[in-house]
Amino acid sequence: MPGFRIWFGRKIKTATSHYTTLSVRLPLILLACFALASCGHAEKDTHAGQPVTKRKLVFKQILRNFEPMGLIVRGRRPYEKDRFLQYAVELQTLSTQPWKYFTPDSNYAPTRAKPEVWQKPAQFKQAQQAFIAASAQLVQGAKTGNMDVIRADYGKVADSCKACHRDFRGGPR
Repeated sequence: MPGFRIWFGRKIKTATSHYTTLSVRLPLILLACFALASCGHAEKDTHAGQPVTKRKLVFKQILRNFEPMGLIVRGRRPYEKDRFLQYAVELQTLSTQPWKYFTPDSNYAPTRAKPEVWQKPAQFKQAQQAFIAASAQLVQGAKTGNMDVIRADYGKVADSCKACHRDFRGGPR
């Protein structure tokens, strides 16, 4: 078993000293295991109606439609007009849905929303409208089948996402 010898072999020689492989690698392996184990622990949304959980689910659905379009736009997947249009229409439908879950009582962990969502409601509403409008424009561009138009419209949706994330989304709490 060469793999076993690589990880748990007798000695590693360095220019200055000798270390046993086990004494060097075992702590690193254990540290990696503990780090990975801690990644799986997420806070649960126990609030009435679970608005944080619901908006996260909608954003995940948005991403499931947006990412495949990105692969197509970047030439990593073949362009199929009907399939792309299907993704764009679903994105447009979803673009209006997560906002109703940003209720005044939904600023609690596990949200990643910054307090600015509630402190600057007019700006947050503008960011929502920019995303909704860009999504609708992407559908119109997808109907043309012109990849130059589609790339530009896809870029506008991506820009609206980035702007909103920059201004209204923080790291995990």
